[in-house]
Amino acid sequence: MEALFQDTDMHELRPEEDEEIGQEDAWTVISSFFEEKGLARQQLDSFNEFIQHTMQEIVDEMSSFELEPEHQHMPGEDAELAEKKTYKVTFGQIYLSKPMVTEADGMTSTLFPKEARLRNLTYSAPLYVDMTKTVTTVTPEGDTSEEVEKINKVFIGKVPIMLRSQYCSLHDHTDKELTELGECAYDEGGYFIINGSEKVLIAQEKMSTNHVYVFEKKQPSKYMWIAECRSSPESGARAASACVARLFHAPGTKGEPGVIRVTLPYIRTEIPLFVVFRALGFVADKDILEHIVYDFGDDEMMGLLRPSIEEAMVIQSQAVALDFIGKRGSAVGVTREKRIKYAQEILQKELLPHVGVDTNCETRKAYFLGYITHRLLLCQLKRRNEDDRDHFGNKRMDLAGPLIGMLFRQLFRKLTKDVRLYCQRCIDSGKDIQLTLAVKAKTITSGLKYSLATGNWGAQGAQDIRAGVSQVLNRLSFSSTISHLRRLNSPIGREGKLAKPRQLHNSHWGMVCPAETPEGQAVGLVKNLSLMALVSVGSPSAPLLEFLEEWTMENLEEISPSVIPKSTKIFVNGVWVGVHRDPANLVQTLRGLRRKLDITIEVGVVHDIRLQELRLYTDYGRCIRPLFIVEDQKLVIKRKNIEMLQEKDVTGYTWNDLVATGCIEYVDTEEEETTMISMTIEDLVQARAQAEHDGGVQTLYTHCEIHPSMILGICASIIPFPDHNQSPRNTYQSAMGKQAMGTYISNFQIRMDTLAYVLFYPQKPLVTTRAMEHLHFRDLPAGVNVIVGIMCYTGYNQEDSVIMNQSSIDRGLFRSIFYRSFKDEEKKQGSLTKEELERPSRDTTLGMKHGTYDKLDDDGLICPGTRVSGEDIIIGKTSPLDEDEPDARSKRFTKRDCSTGMKNAETGIIDQVLLTTNDQGLRFVKIRVRSCRTPQVGDKFSSRHGQKGTIGMTYTQEDMPFTCEGVVPDIIVNPHAIPSRMTIGQLVECLMGKVAAMMGKEGDATPFTPVTVQNISDMLHDCGYQRKGEEVMYNGHTGRKLEAKIFLGPTYYQRLKHMVDDKIHSRGRGPVQILTRQPMEGRSRDGGLRFGEMERDCIISHGASAFLKERLMDQSDAYRIHVCQTCGLVAVANLKNQTFECCKNPSERTKVVQVMLPYACKLLFQELMSMAVAPRLVT
Repeated sequence: MEALFQDTDMHELRPEEDEEIGQEDAWTVISSFFEEKGLARQQLDSFNEFIQHTMQEIVDEMSSFELEPEHQHMPGEDAELAEKKTYKVTFGQIYLSKPMVTEADGMTSTLFPKEARLRNLTYSAPLYVDMTKTVTTVTPEGDTSEEVEKINKVFIGKVPIMLRSQYCSLHDHTDKELTELGECAYDEGGYFIINGSEKVLIAQEKMSTNHVYVFEKKQPSKYMWIAECRSSPESGARAASACVARLFHAPGTKGEPGVIRVTLPYIRTEIPLFVVFRALGFVADKDILEHIVYDFGDDEMMGLLRPSIEEAMVIQSQAVALDFIGKRGSAVGVTREKRIKYAQEILQKELLPHVGVDTNCETRKAYFLGYITHRLLLCQLKRRNEDDRDHFGNKRMDLAGPLIGMLFRQLFRKLTKDVRLYCQRCIDSGKDIQLTLAVKAKTITSGLKYSLATGNWGAQGAQDIRAGVSQVLNRLSFSSTISHLRRLNSPIGREGKLAKPRQLHNSHWGMVCPAETPEGQAVGLVKNLSLMALVSVGSPSAPLLEFLEEWTMENLEEISPSVIPKSTKIFVNGVWVGVHRDPANLVQTLRGLRRKLDITIEVGVVHDIRLQELRLYTDYGRCIRPLFIVEDQKLVIKRKNIEMLQEKDVTGYTWNDLVATGCIEYVDTEEEETTMISMTIEDLVQARAQAEHDGGVQTLYTHCEIHPSMILGICASIIPFPDHNQSPRNTYQSAMGKQAMGTYISNFQIRMDTLAYVLFYPQKPLVTTRAMEHLHFRDLPAGVNVIVGIMCYTGYNQEDSVIMNQSSIDRGLFRSIFYRSFKDEEKKQGSLTKEELERPSRDTTLGMKHGTYDKLDDDGLICPGTRVSGEDIIIGKTSPLDEDEPDARSKRFTKRDCSTGMKNAETGIIDQVLLTTNDQGLRFVKIRVRSCRTPQVGDKFSSRHGQKGTIGMTYTQEDMPFTCEGVVPDIIVNPHAIPSRMTIGQLVECLMGKVAAMMGKEGDATPFTPVTVQNISDMLHDCGYQRKGEEVMYNGHTGRKLEAKIFLGPTYYQRLKHMVDDKIHSRGRGPVQILTRQPMEGRSRDGGLRFGEMERDCIISHGASAFLKERLMDQSDAYRIHVCQTCGLVAVANLKNQTFECCKNPSERTKVVQVMLPYACKLLFQELMSMAVAPRLVT
């Protein structure tokens, strides 16, 4: 019984040291995981990797260039006699300091995130690089002399720093220090601050490179199967180049296989397979077949290659094959040698670059090409299924590190190009090179800033720009913030009606939350990471290769092809590096080494027994998650490990020690396919018992889930009993939990967010899940426990409305505060004219607004505590008028008004005024307005089960139904909301909430636990209530006893940000659009309500023609024109002296009639006239 409620007392009995741990101990492990990792770890890891390794690698990639002066022709001097100079510029070590800000007067100081947010600065750190310039002089006599000039720490730009990463000023501070710095201790970091706004980089999902994928083509198509490998080298300098082998139909047949051709990069047509092999230097058919069909006894596969052999019969030497390929490239109309050289270059550099781009990689390339073909044939022979595009193991996530790395590479390349051009110009004009002047620091600074600020990824003007990669961090509630940091995005077009990539895939288990995805067009394309999922940051593969060499792996260059069928192929990051005779042993060793941390913990070891392949992965972007390791059907982790974790203050034993001692390992999606995972620790115990009991079929487990509820993401972990709900409801709640009001962060008082919603008295839920402890949902809650009755009462709660107790509202239930910030700055136009914050005066200022300026002080700012309502001016600002403006009025006016007013429908009180300067030293002001929002009819609420509703009516306490104990519900929901939606979780939550309230404990509603409704009912019965949670109630108006028993109890409700005050809209008269003179659109511009096509159709079908004319013309855009009766065109009217001109004949000038028509119709006529079409109006 007691297991339902979280008890704080420790185990009474001291158990044995090596005793099996229980499910409760798993939570100790999970707590240690979150203490160690936090909730935005994948972002931080990725960015740290970029700062610590990638950046230097990118600089080293393009480290040096050499220049020679262009030969200037000097009359009368021999060119040969002059000395020859060569200049070489090298980039060396890079340095990154802590984030700094440079003020307008050139002073620099350390920057903290709080200041960056308030002053709209960018939180970035300066980057320096060592540069050397070497001048080599060769005299005509042949003496060489070198002079080396080294300049240390040249400033090359500023790099935005991710909060809480290694180089952030907040790194490794205690909670107390963070609070003193004005930060929230619960904030996870993982985002950037660009011009004062917080930006997250959304992880981008992509197909993994260097994999061989085989797909069946949908018929009709000229290909039957295609095998493709998108290849990109490990140091991602280049975009991936694809190599595709395609199996054609045999000519004139439907389903018979024909020739195989290969697509090479930069070659326009497909090249027959055997021609490519011959170009690689394998000429004899037998040699080629050995690389494709490893076992010559395999007649079926040999038969499939017959058409391909015959197709390439005519080309029987390497030179001819290379020429054949070169002819089909861009080297057209050049000599044969050039063509052959060109083809060789392509085969060496562009074909499968991940295998190698050196001169002696032909063997490995031939083997790999053979392997691609082999896989193609296996699928054609139905020995293997086609690959699954949606398998999560075939996907890689581009996180902040790779994304910024890609951008930094482009920008650094641009920078070196500029340096090179500058140096070349200097040399040619005989000037001295000054390296500090050559470097344009602006390139990197503004390039990174631009991409992070706009979300357009890729250098400006590049062709492959991805939009929406960086987004403004969502700060509505704390869970919405963390959820945003853990989002994944698939770059598939949203328009495609493809269902496949949107579906939940088996391989998403434990990596991606099954519930949390948006509804509508992005459903299933935008995903969220599960709680314990991490993303690998990638590590070099060299150590792994060295290890394999030691462990008797046979290299591809050294083996004879006949050993391949009998041994296992070894791939490292998709590159076939060799074969091994005893794979089982090797795999065991590799896993053992990984568990001892001798090779990196995130290496993936996939032993595919069916295919006889061992695939090793060290690349970045694989999703990984931790699991308990099982050996001999027993968990490796023991009770003593748990005790050391619980007393970590003494022992210093953390999550990392668990990993290092081989209790836990990280498994990626592909390795997971080769494991056997038990769902709970109990399953393991049962498997052992069964094995002892009857020697029947045993399940041999290799791993065990830490806890099955960890498959959920952030938002779904807040739902109590999600396993009792219909699944779409959990999805709806995951979306709504992000809109719930609460305390979105603990330092909201000193932040100036554009919009912020804060609940006055948030409560932690009575019914919690264990995962909430780690999401800080108790510390920063977003909702209130209210008494909910499920009943029909007066009928004001039909169709998802709820009835709320007005007396509870008056006591402060769901009362909230709404903050909105306005900002403005004195911009400079040119060097002289500058805007000015002041109170504009009507006699010198042009274009003053309607609102009142009286509330401003003389400095143009409003005072905190002032009440403001729609269109009041809160920041007064003027800009000078140009002297030469054509306005005759400009004698009187000297300035133009550019003040900021309130939004027209809002009222509030000025809460805070911040006056500071931005990085250009210009005065800059932010003003925060607060307004108190009390629940009223039309506001939106929701339980934690996707049951949303608006208030339909509020009754005071005396009008609400009551029980014999005098309990009155705060909210009454309609019983019709439950059956069709099957949100049983809400009923169970209510039941458990009742028990929890009676016992004074928190109920535990974690999914996949053995708790049953029966247990809860029994406990409720012990507390003296009816088992099913129903109560006898009395009508609040009459006091009569109600016929039915009412289900009543506490449920956690959330107030959502959609409030009726922000939506209400009506208009009698108002602004019109300039072009069409029809009413403006939208609430923010005080627009009209559209009487659209369908409304028009209804009125026509009613036959109410007078109403129709009134709506669509008189009330909208009626306009008067004068029409000449003779020609039916619009006349020129001069109404002052009542003269009209139209046709040439002056006597008929008076034959003019006045016509009313819509202004839009007049526009149409004028448009037609401009195209020389005469719209004649005749009666």
